[in-house]
Amino acid sequence: MRVAIIDTDSGFVRVLTNRMDSADWQYRVMASAVPGEELVAMKVNAVLVDLSVMGQEGWAYLERICGMLPDLGVIVTMNEGTVSQRVRGLRIGADDWINKPCHPEEVIARIEAVVRRRRTGSGSGQEAPTVAGEVEIRPDQFQAFVGGESIGLTRREFELLALLAGREGNVLERETIYQEVWGYAMAHGDRSVDVFVRKLRHKLEKRSPGFRYIHTHFGVGYRFAAEGIDEVDLQLADSEAIETGQDDSVVTTA
Repeated sequence: MRVAIIDTDSGFVRVLTNRMDSADWQYRVMASAVPGEELVAMKVNAVLVDLSVMGQEGWAYLERICGMLPDLGVIVTMNEGTVSQRVRGLRIGADDWINKPCHPEEVIARIEAVVRRRRTGSGSGQEAPTVAGEVEIRPDQFQAFVGGESIGLTRREFELLALLAGREGNVLERETIYQEVWGYAMAHGDRSVDVFVRKLRHKLEKRSPGFRYIHTHFGVGYRFAAEGIDEVDLQLADSEAIETGQDDSVVTTA
């Protein structure tokens, strides 16, 4: 196990690293944020970061590393973090949140659990890519490509795309999407699904303008299907014709 620790709480770090030494883990302790590229170079399985170290900049840093390092386990710690802070961190993309003070054994167990889930989720790394329209979805890289070039999805966007594409043709309710991607029940009035679908749809259609991939079913949810622009326009025209009574295939009776 290789872990990066970003924390200035010397007492906490000392006790924790003593436990890591006993478990024969490798670790590196840093007193401030490090670029994501440096975390990649360290080849760590997980990063344990205390957001208090970076102040308000910590939230932007958390979002940045969660977005650019989709296969990295991210565990956040903070002294007496509030519910709203925990929810914010998890929604940004953190895998777990631990409030201080906490026991080092609990931290060790949570890091192990996060890394285990990551390994289980990634499997052998040989899962075949999914192709829809011009988009190639590669689970082993947590990315989607058009013409061999990455679309540049964040981890959350990729998880959303993988879920929708994995159930191609089926309409998924917003609550179902939220439960499976975010991992817990959707609060009343939460628009996270709509926001992320809008971002994902924009990226897909910007790189592959000849297709429409994510279709809205108003009042219900979303459906994934790669449909050419001409096909989509024809469907809309047919729908409008039926509504206005101009479709020759619709027989009306007096």
